[in-house]
Amino acid sequence: MMTMVKPVMVVGVDESKESFFALEWTLNRFLVPSAPNPPFTLIIVHSKPTATSSKNFPIPGMDILSHVDEDLKNIASRVMEKANELCVSKLVNDATIETVEGDARNVLCDAVERHHATLLVVGSHGYGAIKRALLGSVSDYVTHHARCTVMVVKTPKAIHVEKHH
Repeated sequence: MMTMVKPVMVVGVDESKESFFALEWTLNRFLVPSAPNPPFTLIIVHSKPTATSSKNFPIPGMDILSHVDEDLKNIASRVMEKANELCVSKLVNDATIETVEGDARNVLCDAVERHHATLLVVGSHGYGAIKRALLGSVSDYVTHHARCTVMVVKTPKAIHVEKHH
């Protein structure tokens, strides 16, 4: 009997509520209904920025980079743990969760290539035009550069996190 190779779905996560809303939304709609034999192979990717790419100001006698890097490692560890807990709570036990160092835009596009993904899912932070122009939008970038279908999951306004304060 031939084994069917399932299409790969990559979900990008960071520490934001929006990205975890997108992961949960995706699990509920694509994987939970067909468990224990979902139609996709799920790969969850977190990009850990490099310490040198973080904005920092050198202070004589202090190794800021090692502190920044330690914080970034702790955040990555928490993100992976939270993603795993969410999957397990939904009885999705065969997700692959990985952290890759680099800019989220490149990390996600590379993950699509590396895993031959047919679908990339990202959350939307809901930044306004000015913030998006200054910070750059990961979802805008991957929509134009990823070599697969991209789904941007928006958090409903009722549960949207207030960002203006």
